[in-house]
Amino acid sequence: MSKLALIIKREYLAKVRNKSFVIMTFLSPVLMVGMIVLIAYLTKINDNDIKTIGVLNESPYFTNKFESNGSISYIDFRGVGLESAKDSIVNIGFYGLLYIPDAADMEAAASASYFYTQDAPGSSIIDALETVFTKQLRQQRLQDLGVSVADFDRVDHNFDINTATFAGQQNLKGLNEIKAIIGGAFGYLIMMFIIIYGGFVMRSVIEEKTSRIIEVIISSVKPFQLMLGKIIGTSLAGITQFAIWIFSATILLGVVIAVFGIDPSALNSGAENAPGFSGAAAYASTADSTMQLYANELFKIPWAMLIGFFMVYFILGYFIYSSIYAAIGAAVDNETDTQQFIFPIILPLMLAIYVGFFSVFNNPHGPIAVGFSLFPLTSPIVMLMRLPGGIGEGGVPIWQVITSIGLLIGTFIGIVWLAAKIYRVGILMYGKKPTYKELFKWLRY
Repeated sequence: MSKLALIIKREYLAKVRNKSFVIMTFLSPVLMVGMIVLIAYLTKINDNDIKTIGVLNESPYFTNKFESNGSISYIDFRGVGLESAKDSIVNIGFYGLLYIPDAADMEAAASASYFYTQDAPGSSIIDALETVFTKQLRQQRLQDLGVSVADFDRVDHNFDINTATFAGQQNLKGLNEIKAIIGGAFGYLIMMFIIIYGGFVMRSVIEEKTSRIIEVIISSVKPFQLMLGKIIGTSLAGITQFAIWIFSATILLGVVIAVFGIDPSALNSGAENAPGFSGAAAYASTADSTMQLYANELFKIPWAMLIGFFMVYFILGYFIYSSIYAAIGAAVDNETDTQQFIFPIILPLMLAIYVGFFSVFNNPHGPIAVGFSLFPLTSPIVMLMRLPGGIGEGGVPIWQVITSIGLLIGTFIGIVWLAAKIYRVGILMYGKKPTYKELFKWLRY
């Protein structure tokens, strides 16, 4: 164990004393805060970009029905022909021209209408125009059936169903999506950490192998001890860097917000249009008390439990993948030869992120979500997407959490055992580009 501790110390100090490590440790928070400020600035500019649309209405219908709002401004064009209106729109630089021709009835006028633009219009603009047409056509059809305008206004409201648990607690729309994104953020951190620092382990093994230092090192320590020491040492260096990033970025972001008067809500201004949040945003805007309910639900998320399991899944997931990275580093002579082996490693991580979001958003307790949260190569990410819902009744069953961690531990032991076999043979192999067939032979030695 003393030799393992020395290897861990050596790897840790080698990483934290590296100039690039020190530079990126202190430069990355500045870049992250700068990116956040840039997003807020660009979002503000985007919100101030008002699309101006000319309306040439030759019919007696849809008069004064297109009302300007914060994102669209309507200009009435009267007494000009269609071609003249088009030329005017192009010369002035307006976004587009809505043309409503004269017709026998509203249905015919709507069917013959056109929206002219320089390029293909955005879906939000089309939706806004179609909403006006749809409402007026629906109102006209109901009037033809004997429904008055007052009756139409009285019934033309969306309905929001009340939801609650069997225990009587009110449910909120979009809450599962919010929890999945919180868990997904933790899972994404694990994926990025594995990709970045797993690559460090691989490159460290390649450098020592090509410099022949490894021949001296393994004369006094076992290959398994050397591999495990590299994994733990690099992991501790990464944790140190992440801790510095979080601490310094938080302080720097607070200073920037205070000095420049940035409104943090600007970062969420587009959230209402995000998939999965439209229902939650619309429901929350109906009353201030509903916003308080959302805040209460976020406070009820078991943060201590979530952070604790994040550390468990982070350690086990990183150990599994870094063992594979170390084995790859021992099997090749240069980083170029690693490309054929890297994609199969990253594929489960990518699959966990994308499949996890789709499955957990729609059904966090469905077979796909459960299966991926138990499969060892994807469970560190998918299980964290499910855990914000809690453990036990209404959340993740206890047996699934225990099974997931047990499978991770068993997989870690098995992969470390297999990786050690590749590491033991490949660490002294030079001048030969390995294949999957060669690696399989090494596992049998």
